[in-house]
Amino acid sequence: MSGVWLFKNGVVRLVEKQQATAGTSVAGGRRKALVHTPSGQVVSSYAALEARLTALGWERYYEDPSLFQFHKRGSLDLISLPADFSAFSSVHMYDIVVKNRDSFRVVDA
Repeated sequence: MSGVWLFKNGVVRLVEKQQATAGTSVAGGRRKALVHTPSGQVVSSYAALEARLTALGWERYYEDPSLFQFHKRGSLDLISLPADFSAFSSVHMYDIVVKNRDSFRVVDA
């Protein structure tokens, strides 16, 4: 992954160099896509992602309109995504995969 580290409002984050379309990210020169493993479908919108996560027991938080957040009851896990799906990057994809190992994977698009 390449990009620039930004520090804003006490939070450090990596801003990747992106030239990708919605649902994909460029990492290491290759486009990445998040795939729902049981169905084999590429996640192409937050509506599709929300449906998959809700089915896995994740609950949506609506407190911060600048973020798309999910919490799983009974755990400390929190998935925080940018409100704009075009800013959805491989970092966010891998965060989802780590917290849902059997349900998602990241592939080269």
